[in-house]
Amino acid sequence: MIVLPFTLRAQTSSVNAHSPFSMYGIGEQNTPGALPMRSMGGAGVAWRGAGVINMLNPAGYSAIPQKSFLFNFGVEGQNYYNSQRVSGVDKSSAYNTFNFHDIAFQMPLAKKLGLGFSLSPYSSVGYDIRYDHPYNPDDAVSLNKVQYNYVGDGDITELKLGIGWEVFKNFSVGIAAQYYWGDIKREFMTTTVGIVGNTSPITTAGKSNYSVSRLKGQVGVQWMPIVNERRALTVGATYDFGGDLKPSVSNAIYASGDVQTSVVQNEQMYLSLSLPKQFAFGANYQTPKWTLLADYVYQGWGSGNKGTEMSGTTDGKYFKVGYTNTSTIKLGVEYIPSRYDIRHFLKRWSYRVGFRYGNYNQTFDGHRLAQYAVTAGFGIPVKFLGVTTIDVGLEFGRRGYNVAERIGLVRQQYFKFAVGFTLFAGGENQEYWFLRPKYD
Repeated sequence: MIVLPFTLRAQTSSVNAHSPFSMYGIGEQNTPGALPMRSMGGAGVAWRGAGVINMLNPAGYSAIPQKSFLFNFGVEGQNYYNSQRVSGVDKSSAYNTFNFHDIAFQMPLAKKLGLGFSLSPYSSVGYDIRYDHPYNPDDAVSLNKVQYNYVGDGDITELKLGIGWEVFKNFSVGIAAQYYWGDIKREFMTTTVGIVGNTSPITTAGKSNYSVSRLKGQVGVQWMPIVNERRALTVGATYDFGGDLKPSVSNAIYASGDVQTSVVQNEQMYLSLSLPKQFAFGANYQTPKWTLLADYVYQGWGSGNKGTEMSGTTDGKYFKVGYTNTSTIKLGVEYIPSRYDIRHFLKRWSYRVGFRYGNYNQTFDGHRLAQYAVTAGFGIPVKFLGVTTIDVGLEFGRRGYNVAERIGLVRQQYFKFAVGFTLFAGGENQEYWFLRPKYD
């Protein structure tokens, strides 16, 4: 109760991204899932276990044991490095961000029936772009210089509440309600200076604000065709309904200069703020030492979002920006040398690596931008034979390198460092939070 209000306030007042690609639509999508899953490439649709918070599939909520409680909290820092070749010269910028990533818990409602809750940033907008266009005698209107400035910030947060039910042995279904809210602000300013006479500078400034408050839904299933003491195989799938977020929009353009300052309505069309219909399928193979995860995620960004937006580069090129459907492959591995080794502490750690590859959800004049990420991390058990852990995760990713050099777009790479805490109370570690004692 103390942590939640402060993290909420920090999330709405901090920038979670610093990327020129967040200029369009809902901005940068954050990698979903608790830190153990994000350290394994973001896979986990089929991951299931008593100590696993599965923020990807509500069917996993049914795995929580009775008389137990599972809580997770995570923070994440990011370093963005953007580079671009402009008129034969390489230019670059770097920026650091830091904020909370998720708050989540799972608890049992009845036998084979569990409840799950999570709060996490879904997408973030953060950019500050400046460009000075020098005087060109070939311009239709002779101007000394034109200065452009584009600034944007904001985020959309997802609150998720659902239940998972093991309908019959080794088969579970889940359903969740997802509430999205947030504000995205975008501003631009253009200042022109004439070269004839005593013409005053003319400034045009535009402001747009998008306020989101919308309810969506998700369904999921998990099935364990193989389960015994030596190994277990789980397959799972989810479907997100998606749809237009229908933000409340206020925008205007302010113009000043030789004439009296005036306000006009901004009729420029932008990419819609919407969520894709998403289908995800995953498999999970587990032994006492190994956990292998593989996910395929399809997002239908372009199916219901046909709008476009014009964008330009400093070399005078212009691109039509639009949504496109995406496919992403996620792979992850976890290795625990000896979970019950009482003498060697490091052998009880969980070691994780992962990989993710797909394409970005926007195209530039039809060009798709490839993106990939390499992840790693480890989990430190707080107590022998306990489930409570401190998790550390790293991620390195790149975007746009397949076409950026050829068409003049920004090449982006980023590095993320995250710390998470998973707290478990139950029979496994002899901590009962919601059990009335027999003797006082």
